[in-house]
Amino acid sequence: MPLTNEQILECAGHDDLLELLFSDLRLRMPPGQPFHMGRFLDKIRTIPVGLRSMAATFELDVSMTLDDLGWHFGNWTHRGYCDETLRGLRELEAGEYADMFAKAYELALTCWTELSAPYENFTKWYNESDFHKATEPLSFRWWELQEIDDGVFGCWTRYARKYPHKVTQVVTLF
Repeated sequence: MPLTNEQILECAGHDDLLELLFSDLRLRMPPGQPFHMGRFLDKIRTIPVGLRSMAATFELDVSMTLDDLGWHFGNWTHRGYCDETLRGLRELEAGEYADMFAKAYELALTCWTELSAPYENFTKWYNESDFHKATEPLSFRWWELQEIDDGVFGCWTRYARKYPHKVTQVVTLF
């Protein structure tokens, strides 16, 4: 059963609300199918705008836990997805995160060919690249913020509490 406004408002802690959000995303976006970016983007456009934004930013939070901001673009070199991620950060009112992502995305566009290269070529290029050097300060700032406010997932829970209807109801904004 999909998440309700009441469940969001009654949920006391960050971790409990985050688990509710994950559960609802799994319900609406069931795992198990072979991943196809076009199908993913089409599917998230059918769910409530808050969940859409959360689905679009999930992998970014994972990337920032495991790698760095520049590496994220090497893993997710798809302009439609990057555009959706940026829209999602803005919808989630993740101001500084959105600004850092937008800056890194702008830099990524200048080296899209290298980012799109086969993995072994990308890994040889990335660590010595100007792109890595330019995004490294953004990554460090991102990690500082994560320590303070639970990162992108913290934005999810704050947003859900502020706009529960945007998490539970389909509202076409973009």
